[in-house]
Amino acid sequence: MKLRLEQLAASLGKGLAPVYVITGDEPLQLGEAADQIRGAARQAGYLSREIMEADARFDWNRLGDEANALSLFAEQKIIDLRLPTGKPGTAGARALVEYCENLPQDTLLLLTMPKVPLTSKWIKALEKAGILVQVWPVDERNLPRWISARMQAAGLRPGRGVAEMLAEHTEGNLLAARQEIEKLLLLHGEGSVNVEQLLAAVSDSSRFDVYALVDAALAGRSGRCTHILAGLKGEGIAPPVVLWALAREIRSLAGMAAGMAAGASESRVMGQARVWKNRMPLVRQALRRLGEDDWNCLLDACQHTDAAIKGAAPGDPWLLLEQITLGIAGIPVSGRKLVKEPLIKSERSRL
Repeated sequence: MKLRLEQLAASLGKGLAPVYVITGDEPLQLGEAADQIRGAARQAGYLSREIMEADARFDWNRLGDEANALSLFAEQKIIDLRLPTGKPGTAGARALVEYCENLPQDTLLLLTMPKVPLTSKWIKALEKAGILVQVWPVDERNLPRWISARMQAAGLRPGRGVAEMLAEHTEGNLLAARQEIEKLLLLHGEGSVNVEQLLAAVSDSSRFDVYALVDAALAGRSGRCTHILAGLKGEGIAPPVVLWALAREIRSLAGMAAGMAAGASESRVMGQARVWKNRMPLVRQALRRLGEDDWNCLLDACQHTDAAIKGAAPGDPWLLLEQITLGIAGIPVSGRKLVKEPLIKSERSRL
């Protein structure tokens, strides 16, 4: 049975299904939906929980073994199965179908995974055995409404323009929006919030974040780039987090640059890439500063940095991250342009 996300709470209030599948590409809502199910299950007496991460090396026999295992205390249990790729493979598909054909007593299966097509036999078996919830991203048009509802649920009354401003500030990142709402609640308590209070709360944060780093690089502000990187390093932010943000932006810009090289206009490629209006000037600067080959070279540099972080290639990760950031800004590094001479020549991988 399929349910919309907003129908889940009411369904849980009527009783638990033996199987729940949460699928989608919006991490905050996906995580909160799973938390709802786990919370309802705990209240219903499911006190034991087995977490399984079904990566490429996962032994799918574990699912059947766990389902058939008898607890010493006969506890109801949750099998919390995470499928990060959304592809169980032949063995996994067979194991999931067999599980649904022989549902164990006193066991709840919770499967979370990214967005996948819903036509496979194993998906249909799971849906037939329980409940499937698809999580959809909140689009730009509906984000202010989502933020406003979230603020009101937290006891805040957003004034005119507050939800819209917060939507622009967080640019579709629901987790960031939730964090800003929590910050407002801590600073001001419950009650009304106006634009001035929101601006003060947003600008009051002394923490340098990776999004500010990306924007500074796109704007060509080399000094701010190095300053923010130093702040991130000092705060103990993990290098893979910084690399993820940089690589995501570079990959998007490489795609837009390729479109322009094929004859598409700036406006068209930015529209296809769903660039937010308030970020278009920054993206336009970057596209005019560097070409398709430059962005591809930066992707090569990201791959090398990823290998260095894992200890599989030489180099100081933070220095390499600085070189990538300055490369985005179009600044020569050590007397040369990084984007003209990639650090490593190999096939680019998705980081």
